Amino acid sequence: MSNTYKPLEGRVAIITGGSRGIGRAIAELLASRGADLAIADIDFATAQSTANEISNQSGQKAIGVEVNVADLDLARAMAKTVVDEFGQIDILVNNAGITRDDLLMRMKESDWDDVININLKGAWNCSKAVIRDMMKKRYGRIVNVSSVSGQAGQAGQTNYSASKAGLIGFTKALAREVAARGITVNAVAPGFIPTALTNDLPDELKDYILSATPMGRMGTPEEIAFAVAFLASDEASYITGQVLGVDGGMVMM
Repeated sequence: MSNTYKPLEGRVAIITGGSRGIGRAIAELLASRGADLAIADIDFATAQSTANEISNQSGQKAIGVEVNVADLDLARAMAKTVVDEFGQIDILVNNAGITRDDLLMRMKESDWDDVININLKGAWNCSKAVIRDMMKKRYGRIVNVSSVSGQAGQAGQTNYSASKAGLIGFTKALAREVAARGITVNAVAPGFIPTALTNDLPDELKDYILSATPMGRMGTPEEIAFAVAFLASDEASYITGQVLGVDGGMVMM
């Protein structure tokens, strides 16, 4: 892609969980396409380091912001920091997520609560924190990172699958609420992507997932980022309430 391709020039994006893995790949691509960035993460030092690296690579302005997305007050503080720094928020990518995998009969209540609070409530908190400003200016792009586990379920992931399925319902409901204000809300559903969240999966589960993927390979964080960048752009201005699977054909709906 030509370096002159800047469909996001003049836009400001928040990427939660943007310091590593899929989040970092999204941040790097959005910056390369002209967006200024807020890298939001619970680890401020890593967020700021990532922001500095991306800024140096792309020439775009980027800052690190500390946030625990499970806390509404902290999500609101994050949004205020970004508005104070950039004057606007145009794009929100709800990417922050965790896993606490186990079979239901062995899963601790805290493992259920932690995953739901970060993966699902976190998206609600961050969206609530930015939506009023987006509605006032009648423009916004919200992209939620769901998962094939939220579409098809996965044994040992009742908490994670529930959170990602809930995120799909949240996407569709919010899309209906704000469509008339020029705001689109969509989701991407990644398949098997090698990240810190998947590295610890048992080998037999990895083999099973690959066997269930028609393309017969893992995806890459960059392939997820391309889908997010499209949905965050004006090229997707007539697309809302949709779930874009980026999964090698694993789930066909």
